Amino acid sequence: MQLIEHAFGDKKVAELTANETLINDLQDAIDLMADLYYQGFDHIILKKEQLNPDFFELKTKLAGDILQKFSNYRMQLSIIIPELKTESNALNDFIRESNRLGHINFVQSIEEISQKS
Repeated sequence: MQLIEHAFGDKKVAELTANETLINDLQDAIDLMADLYYQGFDHIILKKEQLNPDFFELKTKLAGDILQKFSNYRMQLSIIIPELKTESNALNDFIRESNRLGHINFVQSIEEISQKS
């Protein structure tokens, strides 16, 4: 796993750079979170391509399950999606609500993350 380390304020942030799917299921997310937590990271940045496409199909409940684990373990997560507006009203509502709460953020760029931190 390749990553770029950032420091946003007092947070140690891991940006994953792989060009393939890293998270296929809930266990992959838990394993990734645990690995990075033990390396001292407070925040993880993933790109849309690094998530199983089922993540964005809300009926699969994969997104809800993964994001709940990140919230429970207080690991901040940002997901970079160049086009935040989707064709799914339910997904748009999910993104908006996640961003409103602030622990899990869907953003369009890494610069947006640094501005929020």
